[in-house]
Amino acid sequence: MPRGLPVSFIATANPPIEAEDAQVTNDPWFPQIDASKVRESCLLDGTVTATRLADAIDSAIDTVNGELRSYKAAQIELGVASLGAAGDGRQAGRYLRAIHAHVQAELAEAHREIDTTPHNDSKTERIRERIEAKVAEHQRRLRWAISDLVGRPRNTVELI
Repeated sequence: MPRGLPVSFIATANPPIEAEDAQVTNDPWFPQIDASKVRESCLLDGTVTATRLADAIDSAIDTVNGELRSYKAAQIELGVASLGAAGDGRQAGRYLRAIHAHVQAELAEAHREIDTTPHNDSKTERIRERIEAKVAEHQRRLRWAISDLVGRPRNTVELI
């Protein structure tokens, strides 16, 4: 090694983002999704590649738009030109919350499949339980965002 050159032994826990995020297209009635903003809002680092992020966003768009199909039809029938013009003006934010929650749930579920967990059974189980709890939290936030958007109560209670 040449003399005088600094040597860095600092390991970064999370790799930096190396590629620009792919563009994702959405139904024009719904807000457009900027992958870079999703990455920033969801606190995603370079461990999530641009391709994986784009795939997760596509999946989120398919799921959320599918769940909002009848809501969208009813709004269009009322003459509402876009989700941003619907309701109290906060619908676009609720939609983005649903997209972000779905993306985070999908990426957390993908980490469940990574076989880098320690082979100590108790530690493996604790890690899996944490991941399961994280996935459940994101899915709950997804349900709440959609419920808020369509004006449904967050809880469903049945008498048994």
